Amino acid sequence: MKHLFSCIRPYRAEAILSPLFKLLEACMELLVPLVVADIVDVGIASGDATYIVTRCLILVAFGVAGLAFALTAQFFAAKAAVGASAQLRSRLFDKLQSFSYTQIDETGTATMITRMTSDVNQVQAGVNMTLRLLLRSPIVVFGATIMAFIVDPMVALVFVAVLPLLTAAIVAVMAACIPLYKRVQGHADGVYLQTRENLAGARVVRAFCKEADEVEEFGGRNKKLSREQEKVGRIAAITNPLTFALVSVAAIALVWVGSLRVDGGAILQGDVVALYSYLSLILVELVKLANLIFTVSKAISCEKRIEQVLNAEGEPSVLAPPAEKKGDAAFSFENVSFAYAKGGAPALHNVTFSAARGEVVGVLGGTGSGKTTLVNLLPRFYPASRGVVRLGGDDVNTIPAGELRARIGVVPQKAALFRGTIRSNLLWGKADATEEELERAVRIAQAADVVAAKGGLDGEIAQEGKNLSGGQRQRLTIARALVRDPELLILDDSSSALDYATDARLRAALKELDCTVVVVSQRIASVRHADKIVVLDDGGVAGIGTHDELLLSCRVYREIFASQEKEAVS
Repeated sequence: MKHLFSCIRPYRAEAILSPLFKLLEACMELLVPLVVADIVDVGIASGDATYIVTRCLILVAFGVAGLAFALTAQFFAAKAAVGASAQLRSRLFDKLQSFSYTQIDETGTATMITRMTSDVNQVQAGVNMTLRLLLRSPIVVFGATIMAFIVDPMVALVFVAVLPLLTAAIVAVMAACIPLYKRVQGHADGVYLQTRENLAGARVVRAFCKEADEVEEFGGRNKKLSREQEKVGRIAAITNPLTFALVSVAAIALVWVGSLRVDGGAILQGDVVALYSYLSLILVELVKLANLIFTVSKAISCEKRIEQVLNAEGEPSVLAPPAEKKGDAAFSFENVSFAYAKGGAPALHNVTFSAARGEVVGVLGGTGSGKTTLVNLLPRFYPASRGVVRLGGDDVNTIPAGELRARIGVVPQKAALFRGTIRSNLLWGKADATEEELERAVRIAQAADVVAAKGGLDGEIAQEGKNLSGGQRQRLTIARALVRDPELLILDDSSSALDYATDARLRAALKELDCTVVVVSQRIASVRHADKIVVLDDGGVAGIGTHDELLLSCRVYREIFASQEKEAVS
């Protein structure tokens, strides 16, 4: 709970004032039965209309004051709850930004979004109710009991008898519900994941006529969630009837004992009315307290899920202490192997090769051969399981993450653009880039026509770049990486949507750059003119050399070439 408490700390004043005003409201409520008793025993008994009107005006004053106190308390509680949850959400987002690729893979996108949305909202509701009711309800319950003893100790023994029973009932239900709430949230993650995947792949679902299958799978997940919610709901639903039943028995006992005390002349009729009012107050507050406990139970369960994320160690800036620089190659892999967490067999094994500064290196291989995994080790998106990956002679594990990634321009397989303008997207590469630098990057990336079609660098980009074609998005993401003027440029199958003429112009322009370029592709046409081609097969290096050398020495390369011969020749 330390993160939640630290988020509430800036709202200390509100967190103190809200319960305080709720206590003042409770005091108003506790005084009302005494005034009503006076009206019955004095005003009505004597027929004194003036006395009755005066006491009624006092009740109105109590009501107005209580309303003012309640509204003020709600304002402070809401301000503290909303402010604390906003800080908690910001911390979650900051923490998720620090996660490594491995942590993101293990946690899962759906789970992280659930933490950011429904879990934080549940915590917010718990904080709000806690500030308003945690002190008020117990104070009213015990205050009403004390006032009952002031009115008549004998009848007040009924209160003493029923309170432990009510408390035990609420605690028992709460103990049964808390573990179930955790399971409910887990199933909610599954429902969200199914929804997210379906919306993201809507075109594929419809293209393969899988709507019915998706509906059936979602229905299964939704039923599991519903069953868990019904189970916890049935248990929680016992609280109110059980509370009412116990209080009703207490009310019968109170009226019976009270009537005997009135007949004996020990108390007046108004005192019985006051005692019954205090018992009613206790009933209302116990119902509120039960609801508070359930809300807080959910909030605690969600807060623990949030704490798991916040307490996780993010990606460290460096993974190893400074080491001696070896060689002057642009980058190198030295007997590198890598396996994904819970991924079974290694995705890469015993990879060794290097590239000189200024070279264009092609990485070729079939689907699943390890191409993307290989280039993800260079910016240390994933750390090598074994061996050493070097950039400029330095072990990438010894280079601070910010510095390492500032030296590398990455164009991922999926062209990801963000809502805004072309300029705002390009400035991701370099925040202080000049107009000339932006235009140069656009020109090299063969994206000048895209910029012109959108009305210039300030042309609008829709969410995920949906107002652009696949090839247009790829060219803009290449331009974004080029703005950085990187030491190493990685193009991970980033020209797959380009026509051959544009692809050829792009390759020619990249040749003129003063940086090392890694081109990942499944197409020989994209890498055949590279200074060096690394052929991967099932996570291992099947061959290294130029196009002509590999045709002579590498069986895998020849097979790929044969399958693409018509394309490669053209």
